[in-house]
Amino acid sequence: TLILSDSNDKMSTHALLVLYGSQTGTAQDTAERIGRQAQRRRMRVRVEALDSYNNFHFWANYPFNMSPLFVCATTGQGDPPDNMKTFWRFLFRKSLPADSLCRLDSAVLGLGDSSYPKFNFVAKKLHKRLLLLGANMLLPVGLADDQHDLGPDGVIDPWLISFWQKALSLYPPPAGLAPLREEEKLPPRYVFHFLDEVPDKQTEHLQTPDNKAPPTPLQPFPAGVVFNQRVTPPSHFQDVRHIEFDITGSNIQYSPGDVVMMRPCNAAEDVEQFCQLLKLGPERYFTLTPTDSSTVPAHLPQPCSVRFLVEQFLDISAVPRRSFFEVLATFATNELELDKLLEFSSAQGQDGLHSYCNRPHRTALEVLADFPHTTAELSIDCLLDLFPEIQPRSFSIASSLLQHPNRIQILVAVVKYKSMLFKPRKGLCSSWLASLDPSKGDVYVPLWVKKGSLSFPQDPDTPVIMVGPGTGVAPFRSAIQERAAQGKMANVLFFGCRSESKDFYCRSEWEEKVQAGQMILVTAFSRDQEEKIYVQHRVKEQSKLLWDLIAKKNAFFYIAGNAKQMPASVCDALKEVFQKEGGMSENQAQEMLDAMEKAKRFQSETWS
Repeated sequence: TLILSDSNDKMSTHALLVLYGSQTGTAQDTAERIGRQAQRRRMRVRVEALDSYNNFHFWANYPFNMSPLFVCATTGQGDPPDNMKTFWRFLFRKSLPADSLCRLDSAVLGLGDSSYPKFNFVAKKLHKRLLLLGANMLLPVGLADDQHDLGPDGVIDPWLISFWQKALSLYPPPAGLAPLREEEKLPPRYVFHFLDEVPDKQTEHLQTPDNKAPPTPLQPFPAGVVFNQRVTPPSHFQDVRHIEFDITGSNIQYSPGDVVMMRPCNAAEDVEQFCQLLKLGPERYFTLTPTDSSTVPAHLPQPCSVRFLVEQFLDISAVPRRSFFEVLATFATNELELDKLLEFSSAQGQDGLHSYCNRPHRTALEVLADFPHTTAELSIDCLLDLFPEIQPRSFSIASSLLQHPNRIQILVAVVKYKSMLFKPRKGLCSSWLASLDPSKGDVYVPLWVKKGSLSFPQDPDTPVIMVGPGTGVAPFRSAIQERAAQGKMANVLFFGCRSESKDFYCRSEWEEKVQAGQMILVTAFSRDQEEKIYVQHRVKEQSKLLWDLIAKKNAFFYIAGNAKQMPASVCDALKEVFQKEGGMSENQAQEMLDAMEKAKRFQSETWS
C-alpha cells in the first residue's frame, strides 16, 4: 500500500486511486509519478498494486468520491502482470452485471512496446471491459510505446495533460489553493528511526519457508549453489555460466518451460560507495514508519540494517528513470545542479536525459556522484521515494527433475560491455551470479519458481521441434532431458552459436542423446565459415523433415532466445517451408502458422 496524501483539509474531497499492474517496475514508477503529480495538484491520492488492493469489496461497493486510474503493462504473449492477475480474473467474471460500474469515472494508461505483436493488449482489453461494465471513461485509452521517438513519455506526457484538465474540471481543489511547484519537496513516504544498539544477529535473507508450501516471492527458498562453471573458453568474449542450485526440502516442483526467479544483490564496491556518498553507517539498524496508512515494503525486514537496504533492496545500479531526477530536483539548492535536474525532469529535456543517462547506461549511483551538492542535501527518509526496489530476474530452467532430482540448473550469459563511460557496464544479476563461488564456502540464493510461457505436449508420439540459439537452448535442454526420461524420442533441436569450438553449449550431452536415438540435432555456427549461417538457414534446408513432422505427425514448434531479428527470421523460414513442401501461397502459409499458434502448436519465448 502506498497512500501519498495526508488527511488534512488542504486537499480536494475527491480522491484519485492509481492502481498499477507492473512486471518490471516501469508501470509502478509511472503510477507513483502520477501520485506525486496529484499531490502537487492538491488532490487526495492513493497508489497501489492492483492485487494488493481489496478489490472485491471495493468494486462491489465503490465509494463515489474515488476515481480509479489504471496503469498497466503487458507481459509475455499479451498476459497481465503478476500483481494484477487476481483482479483480472475478478473483472472478467461472467457474473458481473453489465451496469456494475455505471457511476465510476475512470481512465486507463497502457505501457507497451509495438515491436511485440500483442502491443498494449492488457490496457486495450481493460478499457473495453470497463466500458462494458458501464464505467464512464474520462479519456481514450493511453497507449505508451517504447518504440516512440521520445520513448513512452511521447504518449504519457500529452495523455496526462489531458487527464489533469479533465480531472481538475470535474473535481477542483479547494478554492484559493495554488498547486505546488515541481521543485517543492513532498513529504517522504517513510521515516527512518535508527536504533542505538544492534539487534540480535539475524539472518535477514535466509529464513527457510515452512515445510509444506512451495516458496513464493515473499518466502523464497535459500538454495545452495552446487557449482558455477564457465562453459566458454577464457579467450571467448562472452562469459557464459552453467549454475546448479540444490532445492532439497523446498517442495519445488517444475516442468520444462518453467522459470526460476531470484533477486540479485548490488556489488560490494557499489554498496560501499553509496554509503560513503550519503554518509551512512552500513552496520546501523533502523525501523521504518510510514507517514500515512501504507505498509512497510514486504521485502524489508524490521528492524533492518543499512547494508541490507542498500545491498538487497535499493536499485542503485540501474539506469535511473525520469522520476529519479524529479525527486532529486526537490533537494537541490545549488543553482547549476537544480537547473540541470529540472531540465532532465521536463518533457523538453528528455533528449538530453537520454544522451546523459540511457545511451551510456549511466547508473543512479554515478548520477549521485555527478550531483555532489544535491547528494549532500539528501535526507535518508527520501531513499525509498528516490530509488525503486530491485526487481526479481527470471531464468529459463535448463534441467529436468527426472534427470537431476532436487536440482535446478540455469545457463547465464554474463552481461558486460563498454559504453562511452570509463567503467565497463555490467548486468546486475548475471554479474552477481557469476561472482558466487561455492568452493570458498556455502553460498545460498533465495529463489522461487514460476510457470513459464512454454508448455510441451503430453502425447508421447507428438514430435517436438525446438529452435534455441545461444542461451535460448536452456528451456529445450529441460524439455529434452524430461522427454528422453519419459521415452519420448521425437525431439528435433536446431542450435545456433558463433563457433563450434567456443560457444557450443551442452555439446557432449547432445552428442550422447543423438547416439542414444533420443533426438536429432541440427547446428548452425555463424562464424566458422566465410558466409554467416544462422538457425533460419538450417530450418529452410531441413524443409522435408519439418514438413513431414508438422503436416503429417502434428509436431509442435518452439522458438526461444534473443528477440532481435531471430524469431521473425525463423518464422519467415518456416513459412517458406510450408510454401515449398506444401505447395501453399504466402497467405496460406501465414494462415497455417496462425492456426498452429492458436492451437499452441507454435510457441515462442523471446527476450530483448
